[in-house]
Amino acid sequence: MDLSVYFKPIIQAESDFLPSPGKNRIGDIIQKFTDSDAFPDLSETQLAIIGVNEDRAAMENMGCGQGPDEVRKQLYQLFFHTNTLQITDLGNIISGNSIDDTYFALKEVIAELIKADILPLIIGGSQDLTYANYLAYENIGRVVNIAAIDPIFDLGHDEHELNARSYLSRIILHQPNFLFNFTNIGYQSYFVDQEAVSLMKNLFFDANRLGVVRKDMEEAEPMIRNADILSFDMAAIRYSDSPGNAFSGPNGFSGEEACQLCRYAGMSDKLSSVGFYGLNPRFDQRGISAQLLAQMIWYFIDGFMNRQHDFPGSNKEQYIRYTVKVEDFEDDLVFLKSKKTDRWWMEVSTTNKTNRKYIRHQFVPCSYGDYQSAMEHEIPDRWLKVQQKLM
Repeated sequence: MDLSVYFKPIIQAESDFLPSPGKNRIGDIIQKFTDSDAFPDLSETQLAIIGVNEDRAAMENMGCGQGPDEVRKQLYQLFFHTNTLQITDLGNIISGNSIDDTYFALKEVIAELIKADILPLIIGGSQDLTYANYLAYENIGRVVNIAAIDPIFDLGHDEHELNARSYLSRIILHQPNFLFNFTNIGYQSYFVDQEAVSLMKNLFFDANRLGVVRKDMEEAEPMIRNADILSFDMAAIRYSDSPGNAFSGPNGFSGEEACQLCRYAGMSDKLSSVGFYGLNPRFDQRGISAQLLAQMIWYFIDGFMNRQHDFPGSNKEQYIRYTVKVEDFEDDLVFLKSKKTDRWWMEVSTTNKTNRKYIRHQFVPCSYGDYQSAMEHEIPDRWLKVQQKLM
C-alpha cells in the first residue's frame, strides 16, 4: 500500500525552526516528510510519528486539531541520546470530507505500520481517534487490550454518537468485537457516575482512581504493560502543569508522573501503538502543554529504546516459575518472574479451546505485590478478571 496518499507534508517553515542545528537534536536526525522532501522510505523505520489535525468531534475542545505541529516545534528541539533508533515523521493525515473518512485513513495507515512491525505514535487531534486506532487491529485480526490515561471513562450517554467523550462505548458495541480488556488509569470519581463504574465492573474492566495510582506509581507499570494500545488524554494532567486543554482541572497527574507513565509505555514489549490527544494551542499558555507533551514523547522513545523483550514465550529458561496454592481454591496460581528484568506475570490457563485466540492474553502482567497477596491466600483481582473472560 502507498501510504503517501494519506498524508500531507510538514510545511518546511514549521519544521525549520531550530535556533542552532545540532547533530543530536531530534529534528536533525529523524526522517521527515516535508514539502521539500519526498515521502520517506520506511524500510528501516521502527517508530512512526503521525499527526492528525482532526477535531470535529472534540466537543468543547475545538482547536486541538492544531496540536500536532505545535508539539513538533518543541519535540524537534530536544536532544536525542542515541542514533540507533530509526524514527520517521510521516506528516499529518489528510482530513477527509467527513470525519469517517479521517477514521478510515488513520485505520489503514496504522494497520499497515503494525504489519510492518513499525510502532505508530499518534499526535491528535481529539481522543475519538482512539476508535480508528482500535479498528486497525480488526484489519489485522488481533484481539487487543486498551489502556487509557483519562480522568473519565468516555462512555458518553448516546450509543449512536461518536465523539471524544463517547468513543469507548462505540468500541464496546462494535461488532465483531476485538477488545479483550480495557484499563482506565487515573479516573477522578467526581466526574464519573455510578452507572459507569458498575458497567466497568460488570465487563471485568479495570478502573483505577487517580489517588490510588499516584500513591504508588510503580503499580501502574503492569497496567500499561498489559496494553496493546495506549490512549493518553492530556486532560488527565492537572491544569498547573498542562493548561492546554478545555477540560484540564486542578487535579490530575503531574508533569513528572505523566513522563513516568510514558516511559513505562515505551518499555512495554506488548504495546504496539500509542496516541496522545486533546492538546489545544488555544488554551496553551506559553506553550507549556506542547513542551510537556514533547517531553512525554521523549520519555516514551527512551523507554522504547530500552525494551528488554522479556514477554513470556517459549524460552522458559528466562523465567523463574512460582506455583502458589491458595486455601479453598481449586487451581494453583502460577507466577513468572523474568530473570532479565525482575518483572512479574501471572499465567491464567483455560481449557476452553474456542478461546485459543486469546492465548497471548493468558500472560497477565502483575507486580511483586500480587505474588505477596497470593502467598497470603488472596487471589489477585487481575487474575480473577482475566480468568472470568477466558471461561
